[in-house]
Amino acid sequence: MTDIKTESFEAKMGQLETLVSQLESGELSLDDAMKTFEHGIKLTRECQSALDQAEQTVQVLLGEPGQEQLAPLTDSE
Repeated sequence: MTDIKTESFEAKMGQLETLVSQLESGELSLDDAMKTFEHGIKLTRECQSALDQAEQTVQVLLGEPGQEQLAPLTDSE
């Protein structure tokens, strides 16, 4: 069974790779480069959030000492 969140994360990482290639090519106009950069920042933040949630889940599952203050995960995060 494939997790939709994992697919979404993987898709976003693929999009980021494409955006980086476009920016590195130097062929975009300044306006297009700024829009591409802005989209890349948005994707980066979304991916970081997904990684933070995954890390929190692993810590809860492992029951690491000192992690009792972790808040429960919600679908809206």
